[in-house]
Amino acid sequence: MAISIKTAQDIAEMRTACRLAGEVLDYIAPFVKPGVTTAELDRICHDYMVNVQGCIPAPLDYAPSGYTPYPKSICASINHQVCHGIPNDRALKKGDIVNLDITTIKDGWHGDTSRTFCVGEISILARRLVSITHECMWLGIAQVRPGVHLGAIGAAIQKHAESAGFSVVREFCGHGIGRNFHEEPQVLHYGKASDGPLLAPGMVFTIEPMINAGKAAISELPDGWTIVTKDHSLSAQWEHTIRVTETGVEVMTISAGTPPCPSHIRINP
Repeated sequence: MAISIKTAQDIAEMRTACRLAGEVLDYIAPFVKPGVTTAELDRICHDYMVNVQGCIPAPLDYAPSGYTPYPKSICASINHQVCHGIPNDRALKKGDIVNLDITTIKDGWHGDTSRTFCVGEISILARRLVSITHECMWLGIAQVRPGVHLGAIGAAIQKHAESAGFSVVREFCGHGIGRNFHEEPQVLHYGKASDGPLLAPGMVFTIEPMINAGKAAISELPDGWTIVTKDHSLSAQWEHTIRVTETGVEVMTISAGTPPCPSHIRINP
């Protein structure tokens, strides 16, 4: 399937869905503290999306081929859970890290973003992992401009993660997004800068590196969704939806509470 090029009208409508996704993360942030369950975080997010924002939580009942329907409105992945963690009655405790992944649908358009939250005081390793992963995402975003190969994103992410002694999950990647949750292209978070198609204005996709403190190997839990590190090492993830502009990149899931791009990373506007 070809990579779709969004029109100016498409982009204008997508901005709303993307902004709303970021605002869900802003809204839930004060609730992420010791003692709260991920099921409660899911309920709060669901109610906010449906009753306040008037949008649809895309993960709820999402069922790609070979999967049972996803039963919740957000993904909540704790500590060694890499992605797609199903919210449940496990209470967060001091020292945990948890990635909350939000995808909204507004007027038929999707917006997709995630953040890794620190629950109280966390270990030095965990804090470093979260920070490096955040930098990895922004370094990937910094590669985006017309005429650059898609592979430049993954190459920059891999170099930064591995230079810090961490590893990049290979089996999951960023993706095109628009009226569909998942579209072309697949955005790898590793590889060669010369690989992949050339970026062009109007392309819209996510950049969402999953970085492990230990080895890259993963496995799937019996629930059919939750992905964990095989060695039970910590894993962190950050995600933004971006579009390729005429001269660089627009980060579409920015909201008032979005942690900013690190000052040493330059983004092409």
